[in-house]
Amino acid sequence: MFPRRPPVGLAAWLLAGAAATGRAGARGGGLLALLANQCRFVTGLRVRRAQQIAQLYGRLYSESSRRILLGRLWRRLRGRPGHASALMAALAGVFAWDEERIQEEELQRSINEMKRLEEMSSTFQSSGVDHHPPEPKSQTERDEDSGGKEQPWEMVMDKKHFKLWRRPITGTPLYQYRVFGTYTDVTPRQFFNVQLDTEYRKKWDALVIKLEVIERDVVSGSEVLHWVTHFPYPMYSRDYVYVRRYSVDEENNVMVLVSRAVEHPSVPESPEFVRVRSYESQMVIRPHKSFDENGFDYLLTYSDNPQTVFPRYCVSWMVSSGMPDFLEKLHMATLKAKNMEIKVKDYISSKPLEVGSEAKATAPSSERKSEGSCGPARIEYA
Repeated sequence: MFPRRPPVGLAAWLLAGAAATGRAGARGGGLLALLANQCRFVTGLRVRRAQQIAQLYGRLYSESSRRILLGRLWRRLRGRPGHASALMAALAGVFAWDEERIQEEELQRSINEMKRLEEMSSTFQSSGVDHHPPEPKSQTERDEDSGGKEQPWEMVMDKKHFKLWRRPITGTPLYQYRVFGTYTDVTPRQFFNVQLDTEYRKKWDALVIKLEVIERDVVSGSEVLHWVTHFPYPMYSRDYVYVRRYSVDEENNVMVLVSRAVEHPSVPESPEFVRVRSYESQMVIRPHKSFDENGFDYLLTYSDNPQTVFPRYCVSWMVSSGMPDFLEKLHMATLKAKNMEIKVKDYISSKPLEVGSEAKATAPSSERKSEGSCGPARIEYA
């Protein structure tokens, strides 16, 4: 018996199926090869881009500065989700807004400090004590005090409408400063607007060399600014790169401005100035009545490391004497704006973000606006 041969039609169908399978396999292999080539191309572009950035920083920074910058970036990003990609973003010249933007919690902490101070002040006034109470402490500060890590606030200046405290910053030779003051001849709106107008600041503050907005964040309204300022002779001029955010709460009748130092890839360190890398400032304004009626209290908390070689008491004297002078200049500039001698943008009636030609934003936004050439300015003596 010979085996039966398959029908001719069935054999042709099997041969055709085998041929089709072979062609599909060839096409699949071609797609995989194409995808692999594309991945290699993109990876090569990323590597070359990182090399170009490294070469650029190599020309701009010294070797020690590069090590310090990369070390700070790695320590800041280490342990966070996606820290390697964030580091690559920094190397590629992109500012990490997710890590650096000022959060709502930071604004609220500053407002809470003002509330605690007001409560303490009311308690002392009701008891007949005719002086400002000691600075109240937050829960974090009280916890740290219980462990012996924090120093108490020390009164440095006590005037009728201006009180200044200081306390040592643990582990450093520096001080943190806190001012509680009152003005009765200008409105909160005018005082707040003058603080935020960078163009006006250049006119009334003779110490300013440069002050401009570098980048804006459409998510929070935070802004990165670069500020270069004269320091008293014989010290070199200092420059600050900092992020800041302001908020106006009409319902609770309060305004707040928070600033702190950051690193930004588009503002490398210049040999002409000394870069101040440690800086924080919180200003809270409480109107006596409304934003448009004269009279308000303010609370300013401030610290920075000017990186001077002078002894601690010299730096403390410069800040303690310079801060009242700066605030009085700010007050006089507000009076001029009030008398319509200088036009100042109204930041309270506008939204916190508007992308102007002066600064770039991270994404377009039709709901948030701010100034074009006028960015937020720091409220502190430097």
